[in-house]
Amino acid sequence: MTYVEPIAHQVRLADGTIPSAHAVQERRLSDLRGLFLDLEAEAALVAHDPLIYRVYDAADLPKEDGHLLFSTTVIEPGRVGDEYFMTKGHFHARADRAELYYGLSGQGMLLLQTPDGRVESLPMVAGTAAYVPPYWGHRTVNTGDAPFVFLACYPADAGYDYGTIARDGFAGIVVAGADGPRVVPNPRFRAATRASTSA
Repeated sequence: MTYVEPIAHQVRLADGTIPSAHAVQERRLSDLRGLFLDLEAEAALVAHDPLIYRVYDAADLPKEDGHLLFSTTVIEPGRVGDEYFMTKGHFHARADRAELYYGLSGQGMLLLQTPDGRVESLPMVAGTAAYVPPYWGHRTVNTGDAPFVFLACYPADAGYDYGTIARDGFAGIVVAGADGPRVVPNPRFRAATRASTSA
């Protein structure tokens, strides 16, 4: 048997960075083109191509059953039209895999949906532990005026399916309202064609 060595990485709670991260992914507005509802506002902002979020992948561990991966995500504050900055959102390629998010700083929302378009939203602040059940697509949204930072832990073999949401949209979007952020139906959503029990 070959043993994977135990590891420990420092997470800077002040800003969510992992100084020894194996990889850091940046997502700018151009990487999320077409995901926001207000395409005119998106086109006006994309010329400046603001940074929307960064993901710090802690370690290069085997993408195999039995292992866990963990990362931090830092979503910048801002809006495209009335819609708050958000992550791309994804289902897991192995749809029966769950995930745990833990809020570190700022405030945001975990937006979840089933493949047929049922939407749930969970507010998150520092100290919030939020569970993403199997088969639910999920994205996170910064609803505050400072960076929203959270830690994610998930099975190493879960994988990502970004294509379904890129193609069909997310059934709900988070917009600024008179009384704060609210979830409203996305008029561009079409029910996903994938089977809700796909592995």
